Amino acid sequence: MVFTRSRWQWALVVMAALLPGFAQAADLDGSQLSVLWGVPFAGILLSIALMPLVAPSFWHHHYGKVAAGWALAFMVPFTFVYGFGAAGAGLIHALLAEYIPFILLLTALFTVAGGIFLRGNLHGSPALNTGILAIGAVLASFMGTTGASMLLIRPLIRANDNRKHRVHVVVFFIFIVSNAGGSLTPLGDPPLFLGFLKGVDFFWTMQNIFPETLFLVGVLLTLFYVIDWWHYHHREEIQPVDPTPDTPRFGFDGAINFVLLGVIVALVLMSGLWKSDVEFNIAGTHVGLPGLVRDVGLILVAIVSLKITPDSVHASNQFNWEPMLEVAKLFAGIFLTIIPVIAMLKAGTSGPFSAVVSAVTNPDGSNNTAMYFWATGLLSSFLDNAPTYLVFFNTAGGDAAALMTNFAPTLVAISAGAVFMGANTYIGNAPNLMVKAIAEDRGVPMPSFFGYMVWSFGILMPLFAFMTWIWFA
Repeated sequence: MVFTRSRWQWALVVMAALLPGFAQAADLDGSQLSVLWGVPFAGILLSIALMPLVAPSFWHHHYGKVAAGWALAFMVPFTFVYGFGAAGAGLIHALLAEYIPFILLLTALFTVAGGIFLRGNLHGSPALNTGILAIGAVLASFMGTTGASMLLIRPLIRANDNRKHRVHVVVFFIFIVSNAGGSLTPLGDPPLFLGFLKGVDFFWTMQNIFPETLFLVGVLLTLFYVIDWWHYHHREEIQPVDPTPDTPRFGFDGAINFVLLGVIVALVLMSGLWKSDVEFNIAGTHVGLPGLVRDVGLILVAIVSLKITPDSVHASNQFNWEPMLEVAKLFAGIFLTIIPVIAMLKAGTSGPFSAVVSAVTNPDGSNNTAMYFWATGLLSSFLDNAPTYLVFFNTAGGDAAALMTNFAPTLVAISAGAVFMGANTYIGNAPNLMVKAIAEDRGVPMPSFFGYMVWSFGILMPLFAFMTWIWFA
């Protein structure tokens, strides 16, 4: 008798044979890797920085293919050299333990915030603008820099659409709401959420980084008020016709989404506070029941928001998926190509990045807190702050319990550097590019990549130097 199998049966047989190989694949030994394995990671990040400048049309239509190309440039040779088991284990770990939870949180926040529309016409005076930025700084730590940015950038631009000079308003919005304000909880900024996934307590950052955050946000708000007041009173600022007509009443359309924001907060809190022995071993990656419940809950929240939000609200907000799709595609490539980089940094002084480890380590072997702040921050400016946080988190040992206690100053420096200096460039944090795109779509002539850096380096770098002297020296 001839025995036959259907295609799906053969697929099950193949998966059954391969899964033990995945599960038994040892952690990648970074000390045995060549620095050339980091080329795809550098390539995708340079593509994000330069291709929108040198080939904007190509980038706009094919950025997903570029990201996929760099991911394949790593995965194909890595599979050939180290085998399907090691490559599969790395791929599945990057997806299940890091990328999927990260992108689901961003998507839920983006969707829910996009379903809230502030009805009415505010008038962008210096006091009002400063107040909106201050409110955004508070909201950023509790609904995410992405959520707060998407909620407030549209009404802020509308409030100032009768003013001649608006660039500084959006630039400071990126500084404060899209970055610095998100430093107090894992909900605030992607790097802190990744730290939370690695075991950092939910309230640890609030307890340890509050003074630095208060200083930075306070100085930036004061400086913004002075600049905005000068523009408002000295440069023939107000145009005779306001593009946005006044309406008799203010309010929120789609306000039910505020409840869904609360559900997102509850889900993230639950996943950190609920301890369960139930976990699933998927090809060597352990997925806990609390994290699984959180991720399923985030998907349901996004679906519910789309179902219950009136189409008129999305139309008023000019809501579309392009900003989220761009972040999702680019980060997929980043999270894959960063696998060997993290392994090499975890190898410490025995790995190819020993110079980086030595730079953040004192001669006596202790951590150089100031260098951790600046190394994490400067790389976050150009390499996106979420994967950069992971790199230095692992460089410092990768043990959350130790970093929260014996090495707390180091974790403070890493966290502050990743969050604060993500504002240095458009690619430093995911919301930066989203805010820039929305502002340009509404006629704000945003500076180029390097033009923005003139703003950020001129304003932020002196503040970071002062903070180093006070807290990290």
